[in-house]
Amino acid sequence: MNDPEAEEESSQATGLERYKFTVSYDGTLYRGSQRQATQKTVQLELENALREIGWQGTAVLSAGRTDSGVHAEGQVFSADISWNHGLERLQAALNAHLSPEIAVREVQMVHPKFHPRYDARSRRYRYRIFFDEVRDPLRERFAWRIGLGYSFEMLQRAAETVIGEHDFSAFGSPPRKGGATVRTVYCSEWIKSSSDEIEYLVEANGFLYHMVRRLVYLQMTLAQGKILWQDWIGAVTTGKIDTSGLAPASGLTLMRVNYPDMPERL
Repeated sequence: MNDPEAEEESSQATGLERYKFTVSYDGTLYRGSQRQATQKTVQLELENALREIGWQGTAVLSAGRTDSGVHAEGQVFSADISWNHGLERLQAALNAHLSPEIAVREVQMVHPKFHPRYDARSRRYRYRIFFDEVRDPLRERFAWRIGLGYSFEMLQRAAETVIGEHDFSAFGSPPRKGGATVRTVYCSEWIKSSSDEIEYLVEANGFLYHMVRRLVYLQMTLAQGKILWQDWIGAVTTGKIDTSGLAPASGLTLMRVNYPDMPERL
């Protein structure tokens, strides 16, 4: 697997403009968003579509990777390309060459130094859970099915403790070995989206590998009474916990990547 922090820059050459692509995808059939040598990934699909319309770069830039099976409503990529037919036609041309599970939702021309990862201010994820004792294949494609019996109030209480700056080493690993594990969380909340479904919304300046899925798993473990409150608080405040586990990838969606106000390239 390529180092996600070492993505290759697209070439800056005369006649090329940098475009920002907001992409949504159903990640069920993909080995994540980031290109891998022999695996089907979202990045590889987008690069192949770009080549179909004349792109000659070696790698697009991305706002970050999502794991195998994780979905996105607002993943961001960028690439330098020569295109003189307008943004709508560029969007349509790319979508014509993409698999049905992937769609370019928006195209913008941006500053030539724009970087979707390093210019990002924050990222927001959503995790869906529904409660049913019986398997539901259609819902389970985009949510984690759990049996009945949990405390929603405990989930809300736990989510509030995540807000702020913490060492999240109990919840994931940094992109690079030995990298920082401190992140700042701006939003962490549970909502009831229907009578049998809840959602976890979390936004931060960055996330560790597996961080959201582990946050969800441990909060649900707490809400089901399988770990104690002091175990949870210890994980948030000290970065250590004995319980391991991950919520399934299927319930997780990257909702959007937020950027500071940046003038578009007209």
